[in-house]
Amino acid sequence: MKEEKNNRTKWVHLRLTEAEFKQLHRQFYKTTCPKLSNYARKVLLGKPVVATYRNQSLDELMSEAILLRKELNNVGNNFNQAVKKLHTLYQLPEFRSWLETYETDRNQLLEKVETIKEQINKIAAQWLQS
Repeated sequence: MKEEKNNRTKWVHLRLTEAEFKQLHRQFYKTTCPKLSNYARKVLLGKPVVATYRNQSLDELMSEAILLRKELNNVGNNFNQAVKKLHTLYQLPEFRSWLETYETDRNQLLEKVETIKEQINKIAAQWLQS
């Protein structure tokens, strides 16, 4: 038996406005289709299209985590600068000043770590309820 080839040899030409084209692309990007032609073919032939979705709670978690990471980076940078300063100090009065700064930075760091723990606990509680 000879297998029949399924080559696509027919063309469909379509003109769209800029707005229609953008809308088509927005809808295409929400799917798992690898190419726009594949997506268009499925839509035109009434075949199912697998759409992806975004988890809103995960998006909120990620934005909160990004903010916390930035704050921790800032506190970490301040702490590293203070330690660098320690290595250059030779006189006792400057060292006392550094210790005061260190205590302030240490307290800020501990507060941020506590904030992270609270956020993780809230997220864990949220996921356990669902």
